Amino acid sequence: MAANPVDRFIGWLNPHAGLARHFARQRLQRAYEAASPRDTWKPRRSGASANADHQADASILRSKARALVQNVPYMRAGLDALVSYTVGTGILPRSTSATQADVLNTLFALWAPVCDADGRLDFAGIEAAAYRAMEQDGEVLIRLRTRRDSDGLPVPLQLQLLEIDWLDTLRTTAEGSTNQVANGIEYDVLGRVVAYYLWDQHPGDTTLKRGLRLQSRRVPASSIIHLFAPERPGQGRGFTRFAPVIARVRDLQLYEDAELARKNQEARLSVLYSGDAAELENPASGASANPSDVRTTGDLGELPSGSIIGLPAGGTMTVVEPKAAAGHVEYVKHQLHVIAAGIGVPYEMLTGDVREVNFSSARTRMLVFRTAVEQMRWVTLIPRLVAAVWRAFVDAAYLGGKIARPDYAVDYAAPKWDYVNPKDDAEADALEIANGLSTLSEKLRQRGYKPEDVFDEMQRDFDGLKARGLLDILCFLQKGSTIGQAEAVAGKQAEGAARGAPVTHVHNHLPAQTVNNTVPMPEQRIEHHTHVAAPEVHNRIENNLPAPEVHNHVEPTPVTVENRVEGGTVHVTNAVAPTPVHVENNVSVTTPPRKTEGTVERDAQGRLLRTTTIETDIR
Repeated sequence: MAANPVDRFIGWLNPHAGLARHFARQRLQRAYEAASPRDTWKPRRSGASANADHQADASILRSKARALVQNVPYMRAGLDALVSYTVGTGILPRSTSATQADVLNTLFALWAPVCDADGRLDFAGIEAAAYRAMEQDGEVLIRLRTRRDSDGLPVPLQLQLLEIDWLDTLRTTAEGSTNQVANGIEYDVLGRVVAYYLWDQHPGDTTLKRGLRLQSRRVPASSIIHLFAPERPGQGRGFTRFAPVIARVRDLQLYEDAELARKNQEARLSVLYSGDAAELENPASGASANPSDVRTTGDLGELPSGSIIGLPAGGTMTVVEPKAAAGHVEYVKHQLHVIAAGIGVPYEMLTGDVREVNFSSARTRMLVFRTAVEQMRWVTLIPRLVAAVWRAFVDAAYLGGKIARPDYAVDYAAPKWDYVNPKDDAEADALEIANGLSTLSEKLRQRGYKPEDVFDEMQRDFDGLKARGLLDILCFLQKGSTIGQAEAVAGKQAEGAARGAPVTHVHNHLPAQTVNNTVPMPEQRIEHHTHVAAPEVHNRIENNLPAPEVHNHVEPTPVTVENRVEGGTVHVTNAVAPTPVHVENNVSVTTPPRKTEGTVERDAQGRLLRTTTIETDIR
């Protein structure tokens, strides 16, 4: 860095000071180009806290986000996708208490349909509406309303959804204390939230009586669930998810409007008619003897479709043909890709355009989106909403005398996730369970099922099949299917080996049969005779090669007899006849052509003495 005149003058007066000044200037060189003083970009409110940024911008961002969701189709589609995949049919808590699980789960199942203080939604609906408001507005309030026993609720508690507009952000002082109030929230000296200041009604409600002054009231923090996703340390309020893309969506809408106007202009016939103004007389409907029907104007008026209009003499007509603008589709797609990335949803969900999607890309994008959804569930939605509601529910059940003591042990069942390739994913889950990397219960929870409900249903199915005598049939069919597959594989292997070698090995293995006899009555003589059908093995070998070698290994069929005696003296005789085995081998050998030569010997009297026959191959 060259020294300026001031540095040189200081160096001439005091070389030590000049040298120190030089090195100080060297340290002003930035390691990051973006931090250079020559960069003209200066972020406004640099160094402001998250709460200061919220106080300055959150309200206008919230209003713009609402307008975009209401008017822009793909913004509404993106929000719907977030709600559908994150909440779905509802994230339900399920008690894991060792002593009170059944009672709490039954109470929650009865309470969930009537938990809305407004009487419009069930618990899953409240979750979806709360999460939708959080993503659109940045935050939402859920007020815990204590009810009387006379209200007839399973537990004396209901939930009231409130838009963040209910929060009195103009409040700056606390009631009856020296606590700090910021953005309508009261904090103690340790920075913990102790209260919220809420309006008596929605400040934007049109039913507000004229002249009535709104009042805000202090509500303890224990009665409020403030749902938002903190992004910065110390952040006390939430920002809309759409904040990074609001300006881009606005610009894209302006571009779309301009393109639509141009398309409308292309579809219309635009005519410029020029000439001497004194001669531009355009009768309204052809020649007319009435002078009042004649207009002395340069406007041709409406040009009806398919009509032939006579023009005044002395004029010139020019047709305007706007030129089409190239690259419209590509530009819009690029902008939508950027908007989708800013919102955090795949492009296909935002637009419904799946023309450029294949299996690999769809799977990759859905896995990334699934990770983001799981993070939102388990980092924000479950701990800040569902868990808070569960604690309030258990407390209300205890205070209402429904349970003996508060027990907050709980697990959560998230909605089922739809897989891109269900077969491969199911095999991967089964492999993880077999190798001890996961459990059946965990995989069921990941798919949105309650393990206890699945196990109970499996037990009911098992008992029902057993009672109807269908369990053995299903087991036999399943076993037969497995055996058939194994025999098919073995047959293909044997066939392949036979093609390459002159020796064919055929092994026939018969499965063992198990007979179970249950004798429930005493003093009975039971004779059970088990007759196993004799297996027959037929091997037909046709080959013009040297005689193949055939080995038939017939293993005796073991018979397992289990006798269960329940009470009394029982005499059991089991007569097991040996299994006869019949093996039939039909071997057809093709031999080469042969010739036969015969010799006859006689005595002197012509009597027959001896006959000789010789048979040889024809070569």
